[in-house]
Amino acid sequence: MIRLSSSFVRTLREDPADAEVASHRLLVRAGYIRRSAPGVYTWLPLGLKVMRKVEQIVREEQDAIGGQELLFSALQPREPYQATGRWDDYGPTLFRLQDRKQADYLLAPTHEEMFTLTVKDLFSSYKDLPTMLYQIQTKFRDEARPRAGLLRVREFIMKDAYSFDIDDAGLDVSYEKQRGAYQRTFDRLGLPTVICQADAGAMGGSRSEEFLHPTPVGEDTFVVSDGGYAANVEAVTTLPPEALSEQQIAALPAMHVEDTPGASTIAALTDFSNQAFPGKGPRTETGEWTRYEMLKHLVYMLTLPDGSTEPLVIAIPGDREVDEKRLEAAVSPAIAAPFTEEDFAATPALKKGYIGPEGLGLEGASGIRYLVDPRVVPGSSWVAGAGEKDKHVYDLVYGRDFTADGTIEAAEVRDGDPAPDGSGPLRLTRGMEMGHIFQLGRKYAEALDLKVLDENGKAQVVTMGSYGIGVTRAVAAIAELHHDEKGLVWPRAIAPADVHLVATGKDQAVFEEAERIATALEARGLTVIYDDRPKVSPGVKFKDAELLGMPTIVVVGKGLAAGTVEVRDRASGEINEVSPQDVVDAVTEQVRSA
Repeated sequence: MIRLSSSFVRTLREDPADAEVASHRLLVRAGYIRRSAPGVYTWLPLGLKVMRKVEQIVREEQDAIGGQELLFSALQPREPYQATGRWDDYGPTLFRLQDRKQADYLLAPTHEEMFTLTVKDLFSSYKDLPTMLYQIQTKFRDEARPRAGLLRVREFIMKDAYSFDIDDAGLDVSYEKQRGAYQRTFDRLGLPTVICQADAGAMGGSRSEEFLHPTPVGEDTFVVSDGGYAANVEAVTTLPPEALSEQQIAALPAMHVEDTPGASTIAALTDFSNQAFPGKGPRTETGEWTRYEMLKHLVYMLTLPDGSTEPLVIAIPGDREVDEKRLEAAVSPAIAAPFTEEDFAATPALKKGYIGPEGLGLEGASGIRYLVDPRVVPGSSWVAGAGEKDKHVYDLVYGRDFTADGTIEAAEVRDGDPAPDGSGPLRLTRGMEMGHIFQLGRKYAEALDLKVLDENGKAQVVTMGSYGIGVTRAVAAIAELHHDEKGLVWPRAIAPADVHLVATGKDQAVFEEAERIATALEARGLTVIYDDRPKVSPGVKFKDAELLGMPTIVVVGKGLAAGTVEVRDRASGEINEVSPQDVVDAVTEQVRSA
């Protein structure tokens, strides 16, 4: 029993100054967590009870599919991460440190390397496989801008599981087991999720899916179509227009350079084109020029994992903007930053406001890597900078007048864009990543030489899968979803207690009866928070009960003289008056039926 008169629970009446979202505000006010540093939180007793219940649900579903739990240290040596390339690939998000002997260590953001090495040490035959291992452990990532309480932090608890199979067919089976376990886990947690195709990022591998919880406060954007397509915006591929044949391209007008005074922006260039060349736009029935025809060139400086830098020019249709997250995924593990004035001054081949494809590309005079949007296909006609102030090239045809070093998925995705699988127009929505599953394949096994002997006695590289769930983030997501204007409204499966029992008034008989009820409920196997504070007003006790958010609230107060106590349902607000003799049976039935 948790007695509030002696428990380590303190509620706050005011919101914390740095709270941006409801979960952050309420978890701090209700005494579940306390901030200890930017992106770092202390879990107080009630918060720890919630987190342990989330962990237990995750653990039960992992055990149900044959997962075996172990626990690695958070402090890891450099060498395994250097062997896989992730010592550099993670860049500034990795917490690095040295011991007293100047040996390099890190605080692990994930543990692929250690799982791989452990299996390598202990398994040597295909007969040992398949196997599924998991842990629930603290992870560390040096977020540049930690925010929103537990949603974007530097230290967090995650369940990470890894499957080890002798072949890809086995990996498919393990992957589907985890996929089903994730669906059951989030159902039990009361968190609706959408399974989205995702970018693998620094993890590597082939198939990758995210479990995104739709919420306005989510930091991820994902898309869905009526036909069933769903993907994180970083993983959306553009459906390109049909390319023209060589004969069709040969019949197109020749490119020509025109004076375009003052047209250094896409908007200005579009207006100029409609004034100077009315009715000549190639993509509209009326011949109107649109921003789409203006090929926008943007320049970035890439910082590679080894610290070196190189420029990159990206061309996209002028009616689009670059999506920074899509760009980040496309150039990973490099980091992209827009060109500065100093960068332009040091790169005279790039005329700001008038950049075009002439001379760009690794085969061009400049040697600057040049990538284009997938909509830039052979035969597509564009207006682009001529590399000289106040001049642009018209009827510039890709495949005839210019080429690029490749394509890049960096332009924003919009509502109404076609789904890449042809299942209809896309709709954008916000979501929060709750879980991520990967088919890693043999990337880590090859890097760390994880092999077993197959049935013919031949060494075979093991194939792996990786499966993560953010436990602490799940607590925040549940709080974000389950609250009202009064406070938290925990689902019964993860509430820190089944019942919040409130004794009000000064009558000693009230406290004696409340004590009897609390003891009887506990004897039935229910967990109870008992507000036995003797000199606290009923109003404060009621507010605390609503703020803390237990699913059932029992009030023993002035109604006791008339032979009743109140049983309140926190979620619905329904209040039932029950006799003191029947309340234990009534509450026990309510809890067990739920």
